[in-house]
Amino acid sequence: MGQNRQYDQEYKVQAVKLAKEIGVQKAALDLGIPYNTLYGWYQAARKGELDVGPGFRTPEDSMSLAEEVVMLRQKVKVQAKEIKELTEINEILEEASAFFAASRRKSAKKKD
Repeated sequence: MGQNRQYDQEYKVQAVKLAKEIGVQKAALDLGIPYNTLYGWYQAARKGELDVGPGFRTPEDSMSLAEEVVMLRQKVKVQAKEIKELTEINEILEEASAFFAASRRKSAKKKD
């Protein structure tokens, strides 16, 4: 019967790096782990789901990452604009609050 082994993150990273150098099948044999297990880690690394460090991604992955950076920068600009607008609204509300508080104080003094 098969045994479910648990592998720590560092072991997976090193196994994937070895698989990239010598091939998944040979690395699996050399390490004594099931081919499907190592292949799953290898695919996860290619998708960015397993961080094995710089230099593992393909040019296609890098392009999609560059596109994602552009999209995220656009979102940051939009959010910065929204924050600025909310800050301005907050300042107006603070001024209005101060005005009405002063007005109440004046009206309370007149009643006395």
